[in-house]
Amino acid sequence: MQKLQSQGVHHITLTGADRQTSIDFWEGVLGMPFVFEQPNLDNAAESHLYFDPGDGRLITVFTNEQRTPDPRRTPTEPGCVHHLAFSLSRATFLQAIERLDQRAIKHTGVKDRGFMDSIYFNDPLRLTIELASYRFEPPFGHTHSDVLLEAHRLRVARGEDHIAEVHLADAIEALVLRSRPSLSEDRIAKNPY
Repeated sequence: MQKLQSQGVHHITLTGADRQTSIDFWEGVLGMPFVFEQPNLDNAAESHLYFDPGDGRLITVFTNEQRTPDPRRTPTEPGCVHHLAFSLSRATFLQAIERLDQRAIKHTGVKDRGFMDSIYFNDPLRLTIELASYRFEPPFGHTHSDVLLEAHRLRVARGEDHIAEVHLADAIEALVLRSRPSLSEDRIAKNPY
């Protein structure tokens, strides 16, 4: 028996309210270009809007002009989506609070997650949105996941509770050591001063 190997998220589709609410939020607040629209091919009463979240993949929304935003929180029972998280550059993340405040969008403020910082708020349909910014850049040829996997291994080996910046720094050093050859026979840390 073989796996069906995933190679990334293709798209995420949400049930929206009216068309303009979706455009105003996904493009007007989060800056995701509105790139494509067609009828929902499974339900002619709905339109299917496509937005680019910044990596060329897609967030899509089924809209219907008869639906309006509902002030109740979207369900979070087992099987339901808890929240969607979007990556921001550090420069943009540092502006996020001010930009949310300018729109009077209630938010959590910055939450320290050890390896990243997060801000949470609700979209017009009360789905929780997370704005996330990593505290590190992976070394060339590696991904954020590579660094997190290595940092996790280091954290567990040290008996520590959660990933902190020291684990990230040590993970990056370990990945570089394994993936970048050197003419030096001895690559341990030194103090030349």
